[in-house]
Amino acid sequence: MGEKKVLFLPFLRIPSGHHQVANALIEELQLNVPDIECQKAEILSYSYGKAEAIISGAYLKWIHLLPHSYNWLYQQSVYKNIEQEKEFKLYKWLFLAKMKRLLKEYQPDGIVCTHALPSYMLNVLKENDTIQIPVINVYTDFFIHQFWGTTHIDFHFVSCPAMKELLMHKGIPEHRILFTGIPIHHEIKTEPIPLIKQRTQSLSILVTGGNLGVGAMEQLISSLKPSGRINYFVLCGKNIQLYQKLRTLNHRYIIPLDYVSCRKKMNQLYDLVDGILTKPGGVTISEALRKRKPIFIFHALPGQEMINLDQLQQLGVVNYLNDWGETESQLISFFESEEQLRKVAINLENYHNLLTDMSLTKLIDQIL
Repeated sequence: MGEKKVLFLPFLRIPSGHHQVANALIEELQLNVPDIECQKAEILSYSYGKAEAIISGAYLKWIHLLPHSYNWLYQQSVYKNIEQEKEFKLYKWLFLAKMKRLLKEYQPDGIVCTHALPSYMLNVLKENDTIQIPVINVYTDFFIHQFWGTTHIDFHFVSCPAMKELLMHKGIPEHRILFTGIPIHHEIKTEPIPLIKQRTQSLSILVTGGNLGVGAMEQLISSLKPSGRINYFVLCGKNIQLYQKLRTLNHRYIIPLDYVSCRKKMNQLYDLVDGILTKPGGVTISEALRKRKPIFIFHALPGQEMINLDQLQQLGVVNYLNDWGETESQLISFFESEEQLRKVAINLENYHNLLTDMSLTKLIDQIL
């Protein structure tokens, strides 16, 4: 039997969670299943070339400059009446023929979608019996919106109980829904026991806002009033301007960190801190969940992250800090409360107990 080919389909070329999840799975498969060849394709640049860069740039600017309009449109277009099926005719016209051409060129034995757009196209092709190869949806948020193809997709890797409920409501058999959590890099090691414990000495908090430095990190840091009881390690990502500004500030308790590409180093960094102060992006939250670290949310970008925040609060695994002027006192208050520490520890453990015992590489290999 020859080598199997798995095609991974994120969307856009910006270093989003869709790419991070795809890359993490590719690396793990290459390490553990040598007879699988992994390839990755991005349908927009494949179909329309340089237009992808223009669209990516416009997308990021839109979120920055008009967040409320983005959030409204996102909610209206893919999240309103979430249980109803919706047709996206424009996207079919733009991408369906291109997707057929891409599949003919790559000839995969299986496909992993980490973004909704390719999943939607493949769902249409499966519905029409155009393709028969297995397709897996690997969701990179804590919810499923209407743009995801679902009913004809073979397997679903979910990260939240509400996602499983929604899929089963749509008639998808339970054995095709696997509670994997959002896949992250294998170097981010699972902690066997909760690391949460009461601290009487100074605390260490990792502040992060995603690889692109997108969000309100600068405003948050400006509002901090460090007393010396907390050391803030600020992961600046690729936001060079923020990194340089914090270095110039030279504050004893605010320590800027450059972009960390090595996941082993990132794992060590997680081990050094007591909690994570972040926004609710899927991959960062999943890494913090794997490390069983208390998670504090300071800001949510419009659209996906606002919905993630709502789902994570329902799970009881994050704390939302909505008063930036009192960030430090809220953090100290949390770590001084045995009740809050115990509650978060229980909720984190409950979340881990939901996860499948089988490794993702074994699951994908078995599906193929």
